[in-house]
Amino acid sequence: MRIDPEAEAAPYEQIRDQIAALRASGRWPTNFRLPTVRGLADELGLAPNTVARAYRELEASGQIETRGRRGSFIAGSDEARVKAAAQAARDYATLVRELHLEPAHALGIVRAELGLATDE
Repeated sequence: MRIDPEAEAAPYEQIRDQIAALRASGRWPTNFRLPTVRGLADELGLAPNTVARAYRELEASGQIETRGRRGSFIAGSDEARVKAAAQAARDYATLVRELHLEPAHALGIVRAELGLATDE
């Protein structure tokens, strides 16, 4: 794992994205134990809070799971990620209704944020 100090992405985002890619590629399979926060921080020359933030985001998205003192591991199922995305969609739909936005406009916003072509 490497951190590019010249990259636009913050170091925690680079860590998060690299771990997600290692998981997706299968190089870090289900139940693979991740380096400790302090260990990875030392290896990369970063503050432990930077690595901890990446791990928190990966855990929130269901890509890793923390098992107390045993450490953090690659999660096996994408089910938690799908559930998290569904909850985010419900929350967004609620906000769209509260803001009285047209559904087509709201979907256009989502498409733009995903980097997809918009119909507008």
